[in-house]
Amino acid sequence: MIDEPLERLRAAARRTRELAQNRAGTGLGHQDADDDVGTIGTDGALGFDPFPLLEALHRHGVRAVVIGQVAGIMHGSTELTGDLDLLWDGLPAHAPALAAAFASVNAHLIDGKGSPVATHPDSFLCPKVEFTSPGAGGDCCTPELPWGGLRVREFLDRAITVVDPSGLEVHYVSREDLIRMRRAIGRPKDLRRADELDSLA
Repeated sequence: MIDEPLERLRAAARRTRELAQNRAGTGLGHQDADDDVGTIGTDGALGFDPFPLLEALHRHGVRAVVIGQVAGIMHGSTELTGDLDLLWDGLPAHAPALAAAFASVNAHLIDGKGSPVATHPDSFLCPKVEFTSPGAGGDCCTPELPWGGLRVREFLDRAITVVDPSGLEVHYVSREDLIRMRRAIGRPKDLRRADELDSLA
């Protein structure tokens, strides 16, 4: 068992790439993920590496909080994933740095209607924007997204920060708040992963 959250994530990303390396592309993207299997069964798992984007966010001084299964892995979950989901505060003053970080890794954005949008600060002011980048795709969300009554703005304040020896700083949602998110969403994979996180207490 690896104790350090970023090392857990690095090891999981390696396992994901190894698992997917000999697999033919399926044409399935982030939004096509099976509610039970998750994005490990999509093309997002091919070459999955969240670190280029996490490093770009750090370089640009962006406080985006990792949510979803990447956060679960950082808390010790053994299930693999093929996407990186993020939560940020949605404040217009912080959008330019966020856009610059995404642009620096050649990310492409898709709005809620499935249409491509520019990697521009205004694009991030939507409640949710989907992104793809050479290492990872996923959702970049704000507290304005309906969260089933959860007060997710408070989750940002309670997020955990970890720093690796290189100085990379990553913020991720607390285990308790991730469980709340999982149970609110309620898909089979979310409930299963919430139970797993409960068992890690």
